[in-house]
Amino acid sequence: MSMIHQRPIDILTGTFGTVRHIDVRTAAGGDLSRMPLCHRVLLENVLRQPDADVAEAGRRALLDWLDPGRSEAEIPFAPSRILMHDTTCGPALVDIAAMRDALAEAGGDPARLNPACPVATSTDHSVAVDVSARPDALRHNMTREMERNAERYRFMKWAANTVRGFRVFPPGTGIMHTINMERLATVVSVEERDGVRWAVPDTLVGTDSHTPMINSLGVLGWGVGGIEAEAVMFGVPLALRVPEVIGVRLEGRLAKGCLATDLALVVTERLRKLGVAGEFVEFFGPGVASLSVGERSVVANMAPEYGASTGFFPIDRRTLVYLRDTGRDRTQCDLVAAYAQAIGLWYEPEAMPRYTETIAIDLPSLGPSLAGPRRPHDRLAPEQVPAVMAPLTAGAKPPATEPRDGADDVPDDAVAIAAITSCTNTTDLGLLIAAGLLARKARKFGLRPPAWVKTSLTAGSPATERRLARVGLLDDLETLGFGIAAYGCATCIGNSGPLLPVVAEAMERRGIKPTVVLSGNRNFPGRVHPQLTSALLMSPPLVIAWALNGRAVLDVTRDSLGTGPNGEAIHLADIWPTSEEVEAVLARAIDPDDVAASYETAESSPAWRELPAPDTERFPWDADSTYLRRPPFVNFGPSEPSAPVFRAHPLMVLEDDITTDHISPASAIPAGSDAGRHLIAQGANPRDLNVYASRRGNWEVMLRGLFTNRTVVNSLCPDSPPGHTVFAPTGEVLPVWIAAERYAQAGLPTVLIAGERYGMGSSRDWAAKGTHLLGVRAVLAQSFERIHRSNLVGMGILPLRMPSAWRPDALKLVPGDEVEVHAEPQALAPRGSIRVVLRRASGTVESCEATALLDTELDIALIRAGGVIPMILQRALAA
Repeated sequence: MSMIHQRPIDILTGTFGTVRHIDVRTAAGGDLSRMPLCHRVLLENVLRQPDADVAEAGRRALLDWLDPGRSEAEIPFAPSRILMHDTTCGPALVDIAAMRDALAEAGGDPARLNPACPVATSTDHSVAVDVSARPDALRHNMTREMERNAERYRFMKWAANTVRGFRVFPPGTGIMHTINMERLATVVSVEERDGVRWAVPDTLVGTDSHTPMINSLGVLGWGVGGIEAEAVMFGVPLALRVPEVIGVRLEGRLAKGCLATDLALVVTERLRKLGVAGEFVEFFGPGVASLSVGERSVVANMAPEYGASTGFFPIDRRTLVYLRDTGRDRTQCDLVAAYAQAIGLWYEPEAMPRYTETIAIDLPSLGPSLAGPRRPHDRLAPEQVPAVMAPLTAGAKPPATEPRDGADDVPDDAVAIAAITSCTNTTDLGLLIAAGLLARKARKFGLRPPAWVKTSLTAGSPATERRLARVGLLDDLETLGFGIAAYGCATCIGNSGPLLPVVAEAMERRGIKPTVVLSGNRNFPGRVHPQLTSALLMSPPLVIAWALNGRAVLDVTRDSLGTGPNGEAIHLADIWPTSEEVEAVLARAIDPDDVAASYETAESSPAWRELPAPDTERFPWDADSTYLRRPPFVNFGPSEPSAPVFRAHPLMVLEDDITTDHISPASAIPAGSDAGRHLIAQGANPRDLNVYASRRGNWEVMLRGLFTNRTVVNSLCPDSPPGHTVFAPTGEVLPVWIAAERYAQAGLPTVLIAGERYGMGSSRDWAAKGTHLLGVRAVLAQSFERIHRSNLVGMGILPLRMPSAWRPDALKLVPGDEVEVHAEPQALAPRGSIRVVLRRASGTVESCEATALLDTELDIALIRAGGVIPMILQRALAA
């Protein structure tokens, strides 16, 4: 950065040599101690902006925020890197390939379209638990993973071969957030500019809402949608309002028997009750020092579940221990310590920064917790579970035919899936050690899960196997059915594979309503498996405890988990490991060389190395492909501006808590669905259609899957199947994608109407891309989740927050009602007021003032340009 010499600088010297750095202490003056730590990182970042005026304006905005702890000011943010996974990277690469085509067709040079910010991507989101609880499960599932997704992976290798600044971690290398923790994060990086070495904080954005897990290392990063990531990738500035920061003061230390998962669920409950919606969250206070980085990672990971952009922890000696345990050398650890202390990022137990709002959590008072059965912030104490679950599992009917395959032995409240899964709880080795010790004790009593429970362990890191095996716990877990079935997200994101036949039979014959128990981060209805609507989140050892009993209606603190060798009832207290046991085994499990050795083996996968891939600058599309299709939304944008005032038909009218899973599913594609029938007509195998997450490069498939989650109810036609709506001009009930096509042919705009927390859940860009393909001009909701709001703007769709009186259930809209949106140019201001008029089919007219959820001038520019992709193309052509 050519003008960096105009900022205050300082010099550090140590085993890492001599480095310069921005002197944040001098830039902040006497206000440094009042600044939240995440704001100090932002301050350093804005001070490295090339334009001195922009840098000074950013510095002033961050300092002015301190009084009153809020601000409407806008600052730039330039992350050091971008992190993606295959099912967000895949669509982004499809966009890049299509943009290269569009650029070439317009007379530009396609080879010039390369990321300006380095991108690392994992291949972790499509592996499924086809089989589990058998010795060859990992090998079998990985083989099927490569067979199913070879075409997608060849496409990713094409990008790695031809798109500069793009790196791929092959299948089997783990979950992106664990890779980030163990391999990619530096905490502090050294950049060389004009022959001078500069120390800078490691910062990133990631195309997954759980990117904040890296905050546990003191690295500032958060989740963005794939569309927003594409903008950053190609030099469109990332602009944000100076974030409000919620301070969470931690006191004391966790009580014996209380685990990081329990703390994370309490934090999630408390912050959702507070109404957190996109703010940064920062942990401080004396209790922080009692938590290992692994424990912090569980809490930071669930930031999207508590509504936050981040869950930031300071850098301290625990950070250095983690870096050493994962193989970072002394030089790097010394740099991290010296730099964090120099610029004010080092942990101070008595520090009291200025926060927008503060809550306190007394760690010793916490106990075991679960969450569910529908939302991660609905926390339960173990003794509350029976009362909650009994009504949800009741109603099964007696079998009408002769029993088959033991299906009538399956209880009405069966646990169908018990999964230790996700980055959330498998990155913390202590949680896996606790699960392994519980498995060991249960094994000694001869306990086993009943035959109807599908058990699995899908770990975030290939180092897990070495560490569990070193202390003998892998064998104990395998004996109870929790052998490693994959290194990937798997069950947590819906790739749970088929239910066991006895459960499927019992559901069909008797109508039982099984439950999922998992150590993941989300439990939205139908997310883990499309046929299962109840799921309980819990720590890994509790997952095993529930699996041993096999029933959802369980008070795990009192009820028997099974029978011992002498006929005695075995309870949780008989097999629960002590904190001292966990800590002793954890110390023996870790070897700093494990991480490098395990990843080296995984990255040298022969199946990946031998996979052929094109090396041309433009991707050679295959007209017969069912995975990769050039998308119609990759273009230079509308030839003329859209009408600022438009009258639109509501395409869908939805209630509260519509997640991105509801909008655009990730799970298995049913053969009888519109998407399935389309694929079969194109020659796909009807018995192996893969999952929607793997088909995100095919817009025709994704379009047909929109809103088809079984729990979606469109109040325009509440008795119709999910994914249907009314085409108002004729009154026909049609699949929503066909109705949208009819509206487009008739030249009639549409809008979508929803309730609270619209778009919560995964940072799924297809939830916005699909909405764009449906022709939706604006989404009118009571509130939006942050990432989905950004994705909508990135696709040129206007997000409008409606007044409470305009709740969908209060409006009682019917087909033929129309919404008139007054989005005049002068109204498109950050958080500006937009007039909305409801013209009912009955002839009555109502109006209100909605709020345009456009946070920055960049948001407004994106709406006017038609989205991120037209903006990138126009810039690339002009370059």
